[in-house]
Amino acid sequence: MKARTKFVAGGLLVLGTAGYLMASSINETGQYYLTPTELASKLSDTPRFRNNGVKVGARVVAGTIVRDPAGRSLAFKMTDGSKTYDVAYRGITPDTFTDGVDVVVEGRLDANGTFQATTLLAKCASRYENAPDKYKQTPGYQGAPNPRA
Repeated sequence: MKARTKFVAGGLLVLGTAGYLMASSINETGQYYLTPTELASKLSDTPRFRNNGVKVGARVVAGTIVRDPAGRSLAFKMTDGSKTYDVAYRGITPDTFTDGVDVVVEGRLDANGTFQATTLLAKCASRYENAPDKYKQTPGYQGAPNPRA
């Protein structure tokens, strides 16, 4: 067997093993979240699902955020456009958490139909913009100044 053939066979074996490990780790660690409509469907199929831990992805309904002034708890409504749930959360809220932002909450749905969230993640909006640059407003702007100059 030639050295080149051994090298190609070894390379294919290494790439195949790496590909298999990546694919299997994605399947093991990937976590899916439900929409409020999917959660309602699961609850109607299996009422015992109510007290199970679950992740739900939805959008915060504008104007529904109520913060407790005495602590770190808040309440809001989340929706996917068809189904809406009340959410109660106690903890530190992300900086990007505002009205209309997409969120992923992890917790349990209680007997009253309120989602008791233990984790609150606000999805990163794509509306980030550069801060206004004071140099861009000066006549003859040629680009940002060199900080090393």
